[in-house]
Amino acid sequence: MTLPRLARPLFLASLFAGSALPAQTAQPPAPSPVDAVDPFIGTSGEGHSFPGAVAPFGMVQLSPDTHVGPARQTYNWAAGYRHEDPTILGFSHTHFSGAGHSDLGDVLVMPVAGETVPLEAGTPDRPGYRSRKADEVASPGYYAVTLSDPGVRAEMTTGTRVGIHRYAFPSGKAAHLVLDLRSIIYDYPGKILWSSIRIRPDGTITGSREVRGWATPRRIFFAIRFSAPLTGHQFVTTEKDILYKGFKGPGRGPETLDSLSGRALVAQLDFGALAKPLEVKVALSGVDEDGAIANLASEPGDFDAIRASTRAAWADALGVVKIDAPAPMRTNVYTALYHSLMAPGVWGDVDGRWRGPDDQVHAASGFTMHSTFSLWDTFRAEHPLLTLIQPEAKNADFVNSLIASQQTSPFGILPVWQFAGKETWTMIGYHAVPVIADACLKGITGIDCATALKAMVASADYAPYGGLGDYMKLGYVPIDREPEAASKTVEYAYDDWTIARLARQLGDGATAARFGKRARNWRNSFDAKTGFLRARLADGSFRTPFDPTAINYGSDYTEGNAWQYSWFMPQDQGGLFRLLGGDAKSVAKLDAMFDYDNSRIDYSHAEDIAGLIGQYIHGNEPSHHVAYLYSYAGQPWRTQERLKQIVDSQYKPTPDGLAGNDDLGQMSAWLVFTALGFYPVAPGSNEYVIGRPFVERAEMQVGDKRFTVLADGLSDTNRYIGKVTLNGQPLERSYITDAEIRAGGELRFTMQATPNKRWATGAKARPYSMTGYGP
Repeated sequence: MTLPRLARPLFLASLFAGSALPAQTAQPPAPSPVDAVDPFIGTSGEGHSFPGAVAPFGMVQLSPDTHVGPARQTYNWAAGYRHEDPTILGFSHTHFSGAGHSDLGDVLVMPVAGETVPLEAGTPDRPGYRSRKADEVASPGYYAVTLSDPGVRAEMTTGTRVGIHRYAFPSGKAAHLVLDLRSIIYDYPGKILWSSIRIRPDGTITGSREVRGWATPRRIFFAIRFSAPLTGHQFVTTEKDILYKGFKGPGRGPETLDSLSGRALVAQLDFGALAKPLEVKVALSGVDEDGAIANLASEPGDFDAIRASTRAAWADALGVVKIDAPAPMRTNVYTALYHSLMAPGVWGDVDGRWRGPDDQVHAASGFTMHSTFSLWDTFRAEHPLLTLIQPEAKNADFVNSLIASQQTSPFGILPVWQFAGKETWTMIGYHAVPVIADACLKGITGIDCATALKAMVASADYAPYGGLGDYMKLGYVPIDREPEAASKTVEYAYDDWTIARLARQLGDGATAARFGKRARNWRNSFDAKTGFLRARLADGSFRTPFDPTAINYGSDYTEGNAWQYSWFMPQDQGGLFRLLGGDAKSVAKLDAMFDYDNSRIDYSHAEDIAGLIGQYIHGNEPSHHVAYLYSYAGQPWRTQERLKQIVDSQYKPTPDGLAGNDDLGQMSAWLVFTALGFYPVAPGSNEYVIGRPFVERAEMQVGDKRFTVLADGLSDTNRYIGKVTLNGQPLERSYITDAEIRAGGELRFTMQATPNKRWATGAKARPYSMTGYGP
């Protein structure tokens, strides 16, 4: 992390009664938003983030890999890196930020100095080209480290579609690069189906690889140019037991081959002794090698020029929100904002071409194709945040990319969890639907919302997907026919509600009525006797035995249990509270969740279960809205208490500072919203539920308007809201609308040490619920 420079002390002297006043020291200025970010947050513990260079929503994530290996043994290295690891394997160009599953780590490069060039990485104990690391530095768009073994200072920066390495080799020693196309995150035998490498007449290295991994088949192409000419090279295959090799082509040794294809390729690239640092410029494409070359040419400039351009892009993106807060909180929030601006990433080439879910090449017209949609996570807060802090054109790119994916999908449905243009079928729901509906309902321009509605309905009516056929017939997903049925029922119902909302706005009454009815299906899986959401069998009975604390893969719930999922009906919390017996009983159940004694429960077998506060699990998404639900029961001061408890225990400005996987920005977006004082519990409602602020002041640029949040008297003691005003007028409700934020103005909180139990308690002061409140 780049540390702020201390301001020079300002000494004031004055003569009064013959004596000088004591010297005063001025407060150092707060770091700029870019310098406030610490990319190492989340690179240890459960965060799964990476520290390397990336541009806002960039195609390239150029970052160090410290360990790659078998998929089932490397969950903790889902981003290829852990801060505590002592060695670096190399620098690859694609990474997920905070995913709970993984792939990528494409086109690994590692510098080697001297006469001996190992072509195997080795291990931390017996390294080959792997090296010990020291003096790591990271800031948005930049990463640097000293590789102790070769004595090389390595620097990384990126543009939108390019990554640039800069290596300062020891004086007088021969400079080499190892380019390893065998290395990949979450490896297993046979994962790399094919790869290729060749040297072109002008010295450009191009190549590709095809992978059978999380998204299959996935193709990536690359082009590489150097600031110094090659003096030699070797293209090597290490594949064994090849049953058929074909006929021998030109060349009689690795150093004589200008092209090589195979499943296990590694290259040695030689430059001799260099008088200045070597720059290595790499571009990617999902289309072909010519696309990678065109992408390479589209971003001219050397390392320093690209670094400066990307830093300026980050300054613009982060500067949309200006934050005043104590240094630890400011670092936490700006780093969270940074993590929220990495995905979805650009997937289309500079000429508009992109490879789609049908594995064919298409051309985007009027938008830039994006991919990497972790929609089960990001529909909750990440995408709603982007609708406020990113230009409408960028949000339209996201939505149009989803629609284009549906139109080219072999199944005719919207993405579920997509990257590199390909579907992974990970997680549940059809949560591209609320992302699209939320953007359209907020009036984001550049989207054909009528076409979007057709894509949404096509996904929601695709019977073969995830038990939807039974859901449409029975009103719920039966557990004896489909795993995770309870979770699917309530998530489908929420998605259906957002379809109904958009259809109503577009004047499609029949679609609005049909999906409005489906939006009530959450009730069909709720057991009022136990007070929990439960899985039902096809015959209508609830499955037994029932343990609300049980978490198992493929069980009644998705990455959670009945405690977390019994609150997921964001479109109808009032209806839920009626089934629970009213406000008081709902609050008691919320308290029971947060205060649950887990001392006799072992969740070590379950991935993604982290950040527990009782049965509230902040490290995974189903819990993220729950603290805000006290406000739906007329007790917003309890929301304020729980938010303080969560923020204090789940976020800190250290490598292990994220309690769970960041999940492509969702964990971070939760903190950004919460720090500002409000949160989108039900995207599609055009409302944000007021929690409490965690920063003293924030100015947010929303389009051409400025929306300011002020927290008068905020301190660790003054953790409760005393009163709230909007543009100088008392605000007596526990929500603010999207239109009010977009209009600009001032939301002012007056904080105090004791709860105000009269503010926003009545039914009319509560957030939206489709069936209202009361008996």
